[in-house]
Amino acid sequence: MSIAKNNPNKEADLVIKNDAFLDKALRPDTWANYIGQTSIKNNIKILLTAATGRNQSPEHILFHGPPGLGKTTLAHLIAKELDVQIKSTSGPAIEKVADLASILTNLEAGDILFIDEIHRLNKMIEEVLYPAMEQGSLNIIIGKGPGARVVQLDLPPFTLIAATTRVALVSAPLRSRFSGGVHRLEFYHPEEIEEIINRSAKILNINLEPSATKEISSRSRKTPRTANHLLKRARDYAEVTKKNLSRQTVSEALDMLGIDSFGLSQADRDVLTTIKEKFAGGPVGLSTLATSLSEESATIEEVYEPYLIQCGFLERTPRGRKLTKKGLKHLETENLA
Repeated sequence: MSIAKNNPNKEADLVIKNDAFLDKALRPDTWANYIGQTSIKNNIKILLTAATGRNQSPEHILFHGPPGLGKTTLAHLIAKELDVQIKSTSGPAIEKVADLASILTNLEAGDILFIDEIHRLNKMIEEVLYPAMEQGSLNIIIGKGPGARVVQLDLPPFTLIAATTRVALVSAPLRSRFSGGVHRLEFYHPEEIEEIINRSAKILNINLEPSATKEISSRSRKTPRTANHLLKRARDYAEVTKKNLSRQTVSEALDMLGIDSFGLSQADRDVLTTIKEKFAGGPVGLSTLATSLSEESATIEEVYEPYLIQCGFLERTPRGRKLTKKGLKHLETENLA
């Protein structure tokens, strides 16, 4: 059995008993445990050290990049490094100016406010956020018409850390106010993913063979969140089938999930197969492709395409989407498997 019964790690023991805590337990809690994104970590460390030396709150920071690369984790690591509270929310959750006012006025000096998916923030709320970020004040309009007046509330010094998967949708005025830096998180190298998998396996008390680690890494889409997800599903399969977590066991588990050797799901392969079989390899327009797949154009463009293009299986041309030779070869290989 790949999962030991006795676990000396109390935190891991709690994790194994209750899957609700898995993601939290696997999240790195120190800079040493945060693998990858070296350049960003070095820049953040300098920013935090300098701000601490001046006894000031660090300037506001924006992280952007594909989902699952560690934007939220970085925000929590910064809070832990500074030994301050972090209050988290998201762009869609702040519906009214009053919501933002409530959050900001409840911050204490030095606190961090983390806003995920900030590109979905209401524009009116965004305007109220500007003076809070620049001047530490909150301007609220009370009343309407000629009797309306502006009340200015002073805020304690705080740091806004924001994250987005679509930085192009963050307005230029808002983006320019992140004077602490706008950082793009990159996809991880296979060696980094393997290190992350081994760390997670240790926390979950999983005996993972080296070849199994490489197999999970190759199918993880270069993303830590996906790697951890596949590790947990392979663990489940090994427990139920009473097998050791070898490369063969991992392959069986992930094949059952429909995850191929490049980490493509059935939906990803459907995009490639449709272009190949219905449109002779392309080019085909996005809207036509979406109709053929019964999907929204935005879903194809934002969910499936980025990784397919990054793998070199798909390309965008002025005339539409086109299957590459590498993409065609991959489909043929998977069909033979």
